[in-house]
Amino acid sequence: MARKCEICGKGTVTGNKVSHAKNRTRRTWKPNLLKVRTMVGKTKTTLTVCSRCLRSGKVVKVL
Repeated sequence: MARKCEICGKGTVTGNKVSHAKNRTRRTWKPNLLKVRTMVGKTKTTLTVCSRCLRSGKVVKVL
């Protein structure tokens, strides 16, 4: 499973951690992903969705 939202495509981002002495080391930022049961058509499926898509209403949880 790739760390990627199935709705918007948000994924892992890489960059530099910068210390006070301006030393640079590589680091990653991971998205806040949740496994959510939702309706796709007439079937219940599990999607990997970021918290922003869930909060904005692009995906609706089904119990």
